[in-house]
Amino acid sequence: VQLQASGGGLVQAGDSLRLSCAASGRTFSSYVMGWFRQPPGKHRELVAVITDEDRTNYADSVKGRFTISRDNLKNIVYLQMNGLKPEDTAVYFCNTPNYSLDWGQGTLVTVSS
Repeated sequence: VQLQASGGGLVQAGDSLRLSCAASGRTFSSYVMGWFRQPPGKHRELVAVITDEDRTNYADSVKGRFTISRDNLKNIVYLQMNGLKPEDTAVYFCNTPNYSLDWGQGTLVTVSS
């Protein structure tokens, strides 16, 4: 499975973005999927998870602002990000929570104050 994240950009604090992660090569409907982010100079962290039954979980830092969803027919996982803050600035990636798939190209989100 190859992963390709997209949808990032430069926004102002309080704005919204929707990220997409497309998986190719194999259907991923049975996978638990997650969105990760890596802020400049920091480690990659898991911020949102969605199970194969659409149960979700979020890091405290994004709870109430971010929403993860999936479209298994299109093999895409989404991350709706509302109320963006400068501390959300990072490169965003998707993968399984245990990194079982190859990391694809992430997408950069920059939030200005």
